[in-house]
Amino acid sequence: MDLGIAGRTALVCGASKGLGFGCALALVQEGVNVLIVARGQEALDSAAAQLRASATGGATVRALATDITTEAGRAQVFALQRDFDIVVTNAGGPPPGDFRDWDREAWIKAVDANMLTPIELIKATVDGMAQRGFGRIVNITSSSVKSPINILGLSNGARSGLTGFVAGVARSAVAAKGVTINNLLPGSFATDRLKTTVKSGAQKSGEDFDAAWEARQKTIPAKRFGTPEEFGAICAFLCSMQAGYMTGQNVLADGGAYPGTY
Repeated sequence: MDLGIAGRTALVCGASKGLGFGCALALVQEGVNVLIVARGQEALDSAAAQLRASATGGATVRALATDITTEAGRAQVFALQRDFDIVVTNAGGPPPGDFRDWDREAWIKAVDANMLTPIELIKATVDGMAQRGFGRIVNITSSSVKSPINILGLSNGARSGLTGFVAGVARSAVAAKGVTINNLLPGSFATDRLKTTVKSGAQKSGEDFDAAWEARQKTIPAKRFGTPEEFGAICAFLCSMQAGYMTGQNVLADGGAYPGTY
């Protein structure tokens, strides 16, 4: 299927690896020009090289090593390019723990990265999209928005705040001007972050990592973890012309792990 977005320009955050990279990969394979952003220069350069090798239709790949969660980082991005047709917001989740141990600084950091940064990126780009008659914004959030995870209270709170904000702005006047805003909620995907989480849990319980990894997969109806590539394919569809009638939605990709009906 031709997604109808070849030649468009996308900003993809947290794109040096994992789910952000999967989204950037799917977009360049559709002929979309991408600007990828992440903090680590070495990993970003490696990702850019892989993306250039996979790009089709003459799509270009630019890379900027900066912290998108800071005002200075966002200023660097918009100094390089002001307008984008597609924006994929993504930032690493806050650390797990007991809410009793989190002080105000921990909460502010979580909200700043996982709620306020996407809002700032939306604010900076959505009006230009509306004026041009096309725009796609996809926020990578978490399945914990649908099914909260006790030890991820910082993420539950910050991402739920973003979800509430998007529910309103996605249904504002921009919806009639060709702009959609959706959230993409990942469950368990085979990324470095998940490996670190499983490894940490295994060490605490004295369990072998491979056994813990396998046991975790068995809890998912699909009996496996998702891949960044298939996550990216969902993201690319949400950015497509065909998805123009979908906005304000929370699209859950979790292999059937969420047990609810709605």
